[in-house]
Amino acid sequence: MHKLLIFNNEKLLQQALTHRSYINENPGETEHNERLEFLGDAILTFLSGEYLYQRHPNMGEDEMTRRRSALVDEKQLARFATEIGLDRLMRLGQGAIRDGGYQNPNLLSSTFEAVVGAYYLDNNRGIAAVYPLVEQLFDSVPEEILASRSTIDSKNRFQEWAQANGIKNPPKYVTEKVGGMDHTPEFIAQVYVDEKLYGEGKGRSKKDAEKQAAEDALAKLKKRGLL
Repeated sequence: MHKLLIFNNEKLLQQALTHRSYINENPGETEHNERLEFLGDAILTFLSGEYLYQRHPNMGEDEMTRRRSALVDEKQLARFATEIGLDRLMRLGQGAIRDGGYQNPNLLSSTFEAVVGAYYLDNNRGIAAVYPLVEQLFDSVPEEILASRSTIDSKNRFQEWAQANGIKNPPKYVTEKVGGMDHTPEFIAQVYVDEKLYGEGKGRSKKDAEKQAAEDALAKLKKRGLL
């Protein structure tokens, strides 16, 4: 068993593995993993930045930002989830299972984030306990794959446009669930710069919706001759 799945508090691990769809079909269960997912996402963003900072002392900020995005994107986190066995352990509702939930990249990546958040809490909120375990997973990503997937994505391009135009505050994304089933949700995102709306987008995950919002903002800037 992977060390990320060895817990002192087994109930915390069980919560990290429990998707909302399972709760909906099992009224006796009360805790799903969405808050842990939020925490894990923040921890992975920090640790991937720390990892790249230490591994590449001569790499510039822009390239580190792109590689960080590649290390923690949905596809990569889903691969990590499968690698540690979460595809066999996730607690899903029957509807999600019928729709291929155990192979769903969105569910796998979200559960991985939740497990990281839970492991952090289980180890007395100790980043030092989490880092060596995710470091091993980051190390497993081949350099050629990481480099090929670190091309500038829409969110980074939009942020670079803002910086190049003297805007101090980074773009702000406001994202919410607007529909869909628990295992196939739909999100809408809006991106603002200094309280001004620049773009909107929809997607099956928060990350996808935000990328679409950035694409929309970039398309509008190009149409106005500002890009």
